[in-house]
Amino acid sequence: MPQDVDSFASPTDADAVDLIVGQWRRERPDLDPSPMHVVGRITRLHWALDERLCRVFERYDLGRGEFDMLATLRRSGPPFELTAGELRGSTMVTSGAVTKRVDRLERAGLVSRRAAEDDARGRLIRLTDRGRELIDEAVEQHVRNETRLLAGLTSDERSALTDLLRKLGQTLPSE
Repeated sequence: MPQDVDSFASPTDADAVDLIVGQWRRERPDLDPSPMHVVGRITRLHWALDERLCRVFERYDLGRGEFDMLATLRRSGPPFELTAGELRGSTMVTSGAVTKRVDRLERAGLVSRRAAEDDARGRLIRLTDRGRELIDEAVEQHVRNETRLLAGLTSDERSALTDLLRKLGQTLPSE
């Protein structure tokens, strides 16, 4: 095993994160870089997965945020309509980002916007028939893609990883 590869990895299983951790162990033996094994891999996986997921969205002329907005409206159930505030809360973006995405989706004929009956300042965003058809097709391809991306894990491994990631998300310190 090369000297800079972390000693926890076998030579055949070593990856770039093992190399980085091994280098930090060598250069800063006073530090414990072992958290990099998890955080570094999650970060690298995020980049790799995002690239592969966006390829599906691009086939439908959608960005990640636009896909998320259409999917949020679709999974809300009939009448597939939410307030801008509900969209903002569900997609966890700013009100400006919601407005920008809704503007683009409305120009594309995928959503419509109308004043809320009980609040003239409020707006309701509704999935159009065309938008519903597009997101139904796109989400099928998205799920197939995610299934393909996770094919290297068994069902039990996926379940264990799901539980661990949920726990990590629930136990992250708040800032």
